Amino acid sequence: MAAASSSDYDVCGAESSEANSKWLDAHYDPMANIHTFSACLALADVHGDGEYKLVVGDLGPGGQQPRLKVLKGPLVMTESPLPALPAAAATFLMEQHEPRTPALALASGPCVYVYKNLRPYFKFSLPQLPPNPLEQDLWNQAKEMSLPSVPVFLEVSGQFDVEFRLAAACRNGNIYILRRDSKHPKYCIELSAQPVGLIRVHKVLVVGSTQDSLHGFTHKGKKLWTVQMPAAILTMNLLEQHSRGLQAVMAGLANGEVRIYRDKALLNVIHTPDAVTSLCFGRYGREDNTLIMTTRGGGLIIKILKRTAVFVEGGSEVGPPPAQAMKLNVPRKTRLYVDQTLREREAGTAMHRAFQTDLYLLRLRAARAYLQALESSLSPVSATAREPLKLHAVVQGLGPTFKLTLHLQNTSTARPVLGLLVCCLYNEALYSLPRAFFKVPLLVPGLNYPLETFVESLSNKGISDIIKVLVLREGQSAPLLSAHVNMPGSEGLAAA
Repeated sequence: MAAASSSDYDVCGAESSEANSKWLDAHYDPMANIHTFSACLALADVHGDGEYKLVVGDLGPGGQQPRLKVLKGPLVMTESPLPALPAAAATFLMEQHEPRTPALALASGPCVYVYKNLRPYFKFSLPQLPPNPLEQDLWNQAKEMSLPSVPVFLEVSGQFDVEFRLAAACRNGNIYILRRDSKHPKYCIELSAQPVGLIRVHKVLVVGSTQDSLHGFTHKGKKLWTVQMPAAILTMNLLEQHSRGLQAVMAGLANGEVRIYRDKALLNVIHTPDAVTSLCFGRYGREDNTLIMTTRGGGLIIKILKRTAVFVEGGSEVGPPPAQAMKLNVPRKTRLYVDQTLREREAGTAMHRAFQTDLYLLRLRAARAYLQALESSLSPVSATAREPLKLHAVVQGLGPTFKLTLHLQNTSTARPVLGLLVCCLYNEALYSLPRAFFKVPLLVPGLNYPLETFVESLSNKGISDIIKVLVLREGQSAPLLSAHVNMPGSEGLAAA
């Protein structure tokens, strides 16, 4: 696909902005004379040569002279007249053998025309022609489904033979959801305005309304979110980027913007010189991610998504967030607030000095407590590099017998520790320990050694105390590290 000429950029200068840096301007022709909407655009490899073409059901200027156009790149390759205004276009596969060249189905007036190799192949006249006998059973099942109003948008998911869901946006402002085994709508979504578009993104139905807003619903009719648009919605379509697994909704607005949303998060904003009336995204030519837009004046815009482009939520928002412009409900100033402000203004220096004095005292007390812990080995982690040890105690049980487990670990990298003792200091009137003093085996670096002992509570009043655990070196009186174990109250004796 040829890149845009310099004249294209002169006309479409507004598009070359930072907000559109994810897109390459491939082509812009304000005089392309294409008047259509999103349902009449289709991308397909109609010749089976690997190069995708754009099929357009053109309404013609003022709804006169409708035509079927096929574009290759920026140029119209073929053009043929239509007997009535087109309503929708879709491509499908008719043959099972290779090469599988897609056929084109075009709804025009009361008929559906099928083109194969861009030549008329078959014509279905809906009111007059009876259904095919092989499809009679399927039509009988389908005609049993009835809707309270005339549908204007349809969205189908699933397989007809297995399970499917059909969402129909009708002229009465409601969306009806039917399933394969239901003759009547199973769920109903009541909108506050008329729908202007219906797109399914994964399991969410995205609906555009005449109140300039997008709504997200589940298949059971539960409302998930609402996003307000800055202008009226003219057209909607699905953006699906297979390489990144991205599905998003494109909305063309009357102010000349095309907004891309994933759920209610804005991913990108594209500014166009004229309001966009139709959108189509997919493989065009040999580019996988191509965006095709037609404008209200009949122009044609083609953009290519950069291969390095990544959509980020909120990445297209410029300036401060909208919440920053909202006025806060600030309460009125009370007399107490005014007096406090005057007092702080007059005595600001003295208040600052008092704050600094308290802060220095807090730091001094913290330093003294830390020094005392180091000197008396009150910390459960050894402070010396010669004895890199760590102690952790766990108490289990309800009482009166508790299990005390001491986890001792050598935190050095390569040097083992030998010759350590563990001593437990406790109130003998409250507790009894069968092993209050025992030796520690060789501590291999990096391993956790659980040392177990039992504690018997002697008090029947539910009184608890602290048991001090000291880790000593043989021949030294000062402990290497210690831990204070807060013993729980004995629930067994209290219950007795």
